[in-house]
Amino acid sequence: MVVKIKSIGILGMDSFDVTVETDLLRGIPGFDIVGLPDASIKESRDRVRSAVRNCGFEFPVKKIIVNLAPADVKKYGSIYDFPILISILYATGMIQRDLEDCAFIGELSLSGDVRPVNGVLPMVIQARQSRIKQFFVPAANASEGAVVEGIDIIPVANVQEVVMHLRGEKAIAPAKPAVPDKSLPELPLDFSDVKGQYAAKRALEIAAGGGHNILLIGSPGSGKSMLAKRVPTILPDMTFDEMIETTKIHSIAGVLSKDSPLVSRRPFRSPHHTVSYAGLSGGGTIPRPGEISLAHNGVLFLDELPEFSKNAMEILRQPLEDGSITISRVSATLTYPCSIMLIAAMNPCPCGYFGHPAKQCTCSKKMVSAYLSKISGPLLDRIDLHIEVPPVEFKALSSSKKSETSAEIKQRVDRVREIQNERFQNTGITCNARITPALLSQMCPLDDEAKTALQKAFDSLGLSGRAYDKILKVSRTIADMDGSEVIKQVHIYEAIQYRSLDRKYWTA
Repeated sequence: MVVKIKSIGILGMDSFDVTVETDLLRGIPGFDIVGLPDASIKESRDRVRSAVRNCGFEFPVKKIIVNLAPADVKKYGSIYDFPILISILYATGMIQRDLEDCAFIGELSLSGDVRPVNGVLPMVIQARQSRIKQFFVPAANASEGAVVEGIDIIPVANVQEVVMHLRGEKAIAPAKPAVPDKSLPELPLDFSDVKGQYAAKRALEIAAGGGHNILLIGSPGSGKSMLAKRVPTILPDMTFDEMIETTKIHSIAGVLSKDSPLVSRRPFRSPHHTVSYAGLSGGGTIPRPGEISLAHNGVLFLDELPEFSKNAMEILRQPLEDGSITISRVSATLTYPCSIMLIAAMNPCPCGYFGHPAKQCTCSKKMVSAYLSKISGPLLDRIDLHIEVPPVEFKALSSSKKSETSAEIKQRVDRVREIQNERFQNTGITCNARITPALLSQMCPLDDEAKTALQKAFDSLGLSGRAYDKILKVSRTIADMDGSEVIKQVHIYEAIQYRSLDRKYWTA
């Protein structure tokens, strides 16, 4: 008789149903696994055999054939160890309970312990859609799986434990549903720590209010990194759907914190400039999410932007436009979401003092030009705001006057995002930076003076079509901050100011 045990497979962001079919036949003893398994699944034979024996059960001396259906889809990883073991125990009569509404995933140790695996959250979501009532997962993954309602997550530490549960000898209590922590602990960083830099703070507030990308240019020690690292303190709280989607990516990548099964704070990823092309975009034999996707619904901070490799920088161009990244490999082509807010910081030249009011730049014009040319025009064009961060004066540094706190700035950012949430209801748009070209004219109405100002800027500055769209979107955010439904001339002028810095440096 063929035994069928349900499991779940995962490939990228997508999960799919897997049926573990096991048949015990007469003949020369053997153990074969078919159904397009990879090398780690073929190794399951030794792990399963050892786990069965070390848990005190008798391993059948028969020809064992295990099929992972559907057989035309490649299976990866060690997640099928546990369901394969359960199917063998069921086939030998050691388990007799009906398992039609149950599914199993997990890696086995040789002693029979069930080890944690990656990607549990998307697999639990798929199991619920497949009307699975009980999902047996490694105990270390139970809190992550319990985020999903409508399905019992059974935490399993070892094989003996689950056999006793299935025999009705000692029940395992389902994991309690995880409740998002609405009272998040305060971050140790705060904008009140930053002295001066009021223009940069204003620009970062606009960027946070509309989800815009921003480039900070300034000499060493002017506070670029200090400002960028405090942006998470003013970003709006995540919605539950955003938490789930972000957690799925972190779960698949295997970077989910054990202490926090649900990502409830917007990610802030800051890879070093030596990060590889694949590390930023994602990759591997089975493409995994890279830093761009791990920053989904949050911030990707690239400090010392010109020091990143050319390939690493240029990979940003498509994701910044599309909000997703497609990774193609021989084994699979996968797409991961990456709706990010990019913050980049850089010096204006190799020595860092080009344009400094007090210190002399030691770089030649050729060196400055070569350094700045590392940032391509198309990439620069995709960044909404270009901000100069000047050196901080002694008077500002020594002042005892308290600067505005992150909490005060966040209140204004939240108010601006509420306006956008109402405006974009049922459109799939999350913020002003994501306004589609089809809705741009409708969402960004201009008065006559604003139209005239934008036309003059477009003609005199030689702006691209993309720059025109960026100015409109930033103007929309500035108007929202002023509580104005119509974009006015003053909003256009401020937005243009944030797009003109390239004329100072990139034409030097």
